Amino acid sequence: MASVGQSATVESGAASGQGPVLTAHGIDKSYRRGIWPARRRRQVLRGADLTLGRGEVVGLVGENGSGKSTLMKILVGALTPDSGTVARSGRLGYCPQEPVVYERLTCDEHFELFGRAYGMAPAEELRSRRAIYAALGFDRYAGTRADQLSGGTLAKLNLGLALLPEPDVLLLDEPYAGFDWDTYLRFWDLVAQRRDAGHSVLIISHFVADEQRFDRIVDLRDGKAVPR
Repeated sequence: MASVGQSATVESGAASGQGPVLTAHGIDKSYRRGIWPARRRRQVLRGADLTLGRGEVVGLVGENGSGKSTLMKILVGALTPDSGTVARSGRLGYCPQEPVVYERLTCDEHFELFGRAYGMAPAEELRSRRAIYAALGFDRYAGTRADQLSGGTLAKLNLGLALLPEPDVLLLDEPYAGFDWDTYLRFWDLVAQRRDAGHSVLIISHFVADEQRFDRIVDLRDGKAVPR
């Protein structure tokens, strides 16, 4: 899980009752490819704009390599854009596509570690941890090391660490890859609960199977975010 840092292009503030909770405007990002002197610059994002309103569930869809994960990393402050601005309010939770875990730590130890990083009181962390175990159905793995978890259970831990601080804004990069059908339905129950509580969720996927579960869907094409 990447930490949410500050940069010259990012503004953070306390959550308020008015306006969007996350806004990205004019985001450009390119990467250099190849070996000098034949290195070339590949433009991934070209003035991408995106907003996320309070209590809104938004899907960000695009082909592999379209820049979805790049944009997500810029939104959370893990990557600096070449140009553009990002403004966000409230506590942020981020679930990256590839789990960032410590192989020798158990699930419980991960929650304790991340709880300290989030600045949570021990009782608050324990309450949230237990609720996540129950909601995603993997409490029996609480004492299991990460390197002994199946891919599906590791995905649950990855999502659970993002949910732990009960964030106002939840950013998820392919969160249900590896989930079985029961866990997939549990995931959408969690998303619906967050929406009902006025929290916001942005979900990246290379395809959307259940469009009715989203308030809006945005396609990332040619480096720009286009409303569907």
